[in-house]
Amino acid sequence: MKIAVLNGPNLNLLGTREPALYGHESLADVERSLRAVGKELGAKLQFAQHNGEGELIDAIHSLRGKIDGVVINAGAYTHTSLAIRDALVAIAVPFVEVHVTNVYAREPERRHSMLAPAAVGVVLGMGAYGYELALRGLARKIAARG
Repeated sequence: MKIAVLNGPNLNLLGTREPALYGHESLADVERSLRAVGKELGAKLQFAQHNGEGELIDAIHSLRGKIDGVVINAGAYTHTSLAIRDALVAIAVPFVEVHVTNVYAREPERRHSMLAPAAVGVVLGMGAYGYELALRGLARKIAARG
């Protein structure tokens, strides 16, 4: 099983950006933890982080036919980007949307996701641990498909 873990804008600053809100774990910490979980699940993981919307879309397109699923934290693009949702749908693999914070407890503009209607699941508000929950849930969905 091959799963891509994609991160959008500003997630390269995890651990240093507003740690009271986003925690102290860095993106490298998240990736290290997920590698261990991936090994346990028998999943090969690949990671990418892009600040630009077009770069993120290009990264998604490059996965077509090469992976079984995606865990994505599109950051603020979650709330604005039909293009990212369309790219995820176009590569025809299941994906789970993940957020470190509970977006429903934040500003009103963060309470709508363009991605969620097409996702097989959404994990939010669990800090960096949410990535592990998303990965485990996605792996289970992929395995159930057969």
